[in-house]
Amino acid sequence: MRQSKKEIKDGEVIMDLLKTCHVGRLGTIGSDGYPVVKPLNFVWDEGVIYFHTALAGEKMEDIKRDSRVCFEIDLPIAYVKGDKSPCRAEYLFRSVIIKGRAGLVDNADEKLKALRCLMNKYQPESAYADFPQDKLAITGVVKIVIEEMAGKEDLGNDSLREAALKALRDGVPLPIVLERT
Repeated sequence: MRQSKKEIKDGEVIMDLLKTCHVGRLGTIGSDGYPVVKPLNFVWDEGVIYFHTALAGEKMEDIKRDSRVCFEIDLPIAYVKGDKSPCRAEYLFRSVIIKGRAGLVDNADEKLKALRCLMNKYQPESAYADFPQDKLAITGVVKIVIEEMAGKEDLGNDSLREAALKALRDGVPLPIVLERT
């Protein structure tokens, strides 16, 4: 990371982001050699990332061809008005970037566990029946085994930082808009 002052050094902050962010972006190497990025729902469980997918398609073809992936999540916290100067506008955020290896989960118990974790994350208030076998047969679950992980944040300075941290503590809908004082 170029600016080490922006590195998230608190592992709990990174874990919280992985547990609470709803959209992740998966980067693979496309068949033409260009990077491909796809947004998706995911769950962090026991040190790995899981997501569900169709068994066929570009994403699975890319992973089968080259299991190396990049995975990114971010939390937009605040936009800071530029107070008449565009150079004073800021964007406050937290993010995590992961490099790892992705592969289809073959173990039926692990696949069900991952799907249950996804349901618990995205619909924690709902009671739901077992997954129908015909749907399980056509649903893939991919596991990303993490090789590198780094968190980055920019929460601004002084009063901006205080306002950003307060918004996070208070659970206000994000992103917020801040003005310099």
